[in-house]
Amino acid sequence: MDNDAPFLRWAQRVETAMGHALPSASVHPQSLHAAMRHAVLGGGKRIRPLLVYATGSVFGTDERWLDAPAAAVELIHAYSLVHDDLPSMDNDEVRRGRPTVHVAFDEATAILAGDALQSLAFEVLAEAPVASELRVAWLRSLSVAAGAAGMCGGQALDVDATGKAQGLADLERMHRLKTGALIRASVRMGALGGCIDEGTLQLLDKFADALGLAFQVRDDILDVESTSRQLGKTAGKDAAQEKSTYPALLGMDGAKAKLVELDMAMHEALAPFRDHATALWALGKLAIHRTH
Repeated sequence: MDNDAPFLRWAQRVETAMGHALPSASVHPQSLHAAMRHAVLGGGKRIRPLLVYATGSVFGTDERWLDAPAAAVELIHAYSLVHDDLPSMDNDEVRRGRPTVHVAFDEATAILAGDALQSLAFEVLAEAPVASELRVAWLRSLSVAAGAAGMCGGQALDVDATGKAQGLADLERMHRLKTGALIRASVRMGALGGCIDEGTLQLLDKFADALGLAFQVRDDILDVESTSRQLGKTAGKDAAQEKSTYPALLGMDGAKAKLVELDMAMHEALAPFRDHATALWALGKLAIHRTH
């Protein structure tokens, strides 16, 4: 899919936008700026910015308006990975096939790089060349998704659950916050420029919720079935840390059946948009069938 238009165009747009937003590694403090660029520009699926553009395309939104929220949500995602990989969290040494930031630099620099990326995301949105009402709506969507009621809250639940048995409801709640909140914000920010009604937003929220959960179920399956080389990060990490996962709770067949259920939920949510949502549907399929 990476080589298919419009996905290639959108990936190039967000890469350019992030490259412009990130400080140069030649500017003091060089190590901090180099760490920020290492975290962001080292590849990745760019699912969240692609969701911003794909949702905007449903409503014919000018792509130039979407560069800022696409870049901002990926900067937040990158910061979360930097902190997630820290020794105090998952203690991972490989990300996207390269040394994690705290390994490539040091732990203090990694913490500061994550902090700076989070701040930069909101700076990018605050300076977006759109109406102030839209900037505020974007800022609210992303800040709620990234905070205690979203991604950070989900990460806290994940830390608390390490080494403990979780039920399916608790596992889903954690992932709807940790992974799903930022995916939902990506879809919402792409839609907000289209002057849409609340009913349409609710349909898109249902799609995003199903996609976010599907992404995590697939992630759990890949953690069991794939190698570290295939994933570009450490495989088998969940089992090693005694974390509850969908395969652990449902069995591998049950986890794959859950993906089928979520696939149907995404299809139902997007049905009213018909052919306008082709790109969104392709991203939903990617979440279910991806191999890394």
